[in-house]
Amino acid sequence: MIGAVIALDAEADALLDQMQTENIYTAYGKPVYVGKAFGKDVVLTVCGVGKVNAAAGACAVIAKGADVVLNFGVAGGLNEQTELAEVYLIEKAVQYDFDITQLEGGEVGTLDGEAENFLPLHVPRALDFARRALGTGDRFNDSPEDHALLLRLGAHIRDMEGAAIAQVCKYAGVPCVSVKAISDVYGNGSTTEQYEKNLAKASLNLKAHMGEIFSALD
Repeated sequence: MIGAVIALDAEADALLDQMQTENIYTAYGKPVYVGKAFGKDVVLTVCGVGKVNAAAGACAVIAKGADVVLNFGVAGGLNEQTELAEVYLIEKAVQYDFDITQLEGGEVGTLDGEAENFLPLHVPRALDFARRALGTGDRFNDSPEDHALLLRLGAHIRDMEGAAIAQVCKYAGVPCVSVKAISDVYGNGSTTEQYEKNLAKASLNLKAHMGEIFSALD
């Protein structure tokens, strides 16, 4: 079963519009949709924004029986390696607002018990999207300091959920696949204004690729 963890209704519609929903219930305070899409069993939750919500959503679909977790949605580009509305496959993710370097040394984003700050994600061979690194944090802003940190860490894209979902999946032993469409690019004006202007277009591009994404998931 494919477990989809999506932050917002506007993003989730890219799949829900193409899904035959058989049941709807609530888990961890989140709506959960059970049904089929593209011939495969699906459980989808709209988890809400941020890392804690994302972790709860991942737990909800894994508890339902998901053997692969799919996170998709819009995200912000950090440099010229990202284009508006383009779809990218995330190969690794880091929580750039997690910092225990004063206690344990290492690099920003290195979780307790981990040797590296980036967590690897599952990258299906059949998906021919360009691969990028993701930085996740509980912040939506135009901060030059955050931008500089993300670039120093080696991230190309930022969001508020992906790395938290990857962390839960690693601990649960479930593969995590993340696909992001770009709604805003740093340096092209207000992140908020870009996001509001491009959310629908980026989401439609994700929707157009949903069948391709599902066919690549085992």
